[in-house]
Amino acid sequence: MPNIFHSSMNTISRVSILAGAALPVILILVGSGITRSAANTKVDVPLDQPVPFSHEHHINELGIDCRYCHTTVEKSAFAGMPATQTCMSCHSQIWTNSPILEPVRSSYQTNTPIRSPEGELGWNRVNKLPEFVYFNHSVHVNRGVNCNNCHGAVQKMQLTYKGKAFFMSWCLKCHTNPENFLYTSPDVTSKSLSPREQVFDFYYRASKGDSTLNPRDYKLANGLDYKPSSEEVSSGAKQVETLHVKTKQLQDCWTCHR
Repeated sequence: MPNIFHSSMNTISRVSILAGAALPVILILVGSGITRSAANTKVDVPLDQPVPFSHEHHINELGIDCRYCHTTVEKSAFAGMPATQTCMSCHSQIWTNSPILEPVRSSYQTNTPIRSPEGELGWNRVNKLPEFVYFNHSVHVNRGVNCNNCHGAVQKMQLTYKGKAFFMSWCLKCHTNPENFLYTSPDVTSKSLSPREQVFDFYYRASKGDSTLNPRDYKLANGLDYKPSSEEVSSGAKQVETLHVKTKQLQDCWTCHR
C-alpha cells in the first residue's frame, strides 16, 4: 500500500510540535520585554510639564536643598510639591520676564493652580505607584535611604524623568537585605549627622563633582546599581540594628499593601 503522506511530514510534524510548545514561552518573554520596556515603564522618558524644571540647575548649580521644595519628605508619606509662592520667592527677583515662567507668574497673580500655556491643569506626575501600594517617604528618608536609590540621578536631571522602574521584585531587594542600602558614608561632612541628615548631605558633596566621591557614592550619584563590600554590609547591618528596623516585617504583604 502506498504511503499517504510524504516522508517529509515526519519532520514537519516534529517541528510543529516543538513550535507549539515554544510559542507560549516566546509570548511570555515578549510580553515581559514589552512590560519592562521604557515604552511602558516610562523610565528615562521626560514628561511634558507646564514649566520646564531643571533639578541640575537648582540642586547642583544653585545648591538649593531638596527640602526647600519637598517640604514634607521628612514627616509625611508624600514628599510634597512646592506651592507657587515657593517658586516666586526666588522668581519675583530673578528671571522676572522669562516667557517659560509665565505660567508661574500667572498662577501667583490669580491665586490659582499652575496651568500649561495650552490651559492644561497641573504638573504631570513622574513617579506614581499603583493605588494598592502604600509608600511612606518619611519612613525611608529618616532611616537613611537616599532619594537616588529610588529616583535615579535626580540631581543631574535637566528635565525630570523616572529613574527606576518600580517593580515589586526591585522593592524586595531592599526589603530583603536592608543592610545593603543603609550605610554610613565615610565621607560625610560631619560624623555627627543622623541618617536622615546624611541623605541631604550627599547632595552637597555630589555637587562638587563625581571625582570627589568614593565608588559607592559615585554609583549612587549616577543612579547606578552597586554591590556593597563586606565592610559596607557590616556597617549597614549595624545601622539596621541601631535604627531598630523590623526586618522580619519588611517582607510581610501588609507592609506595602494596606
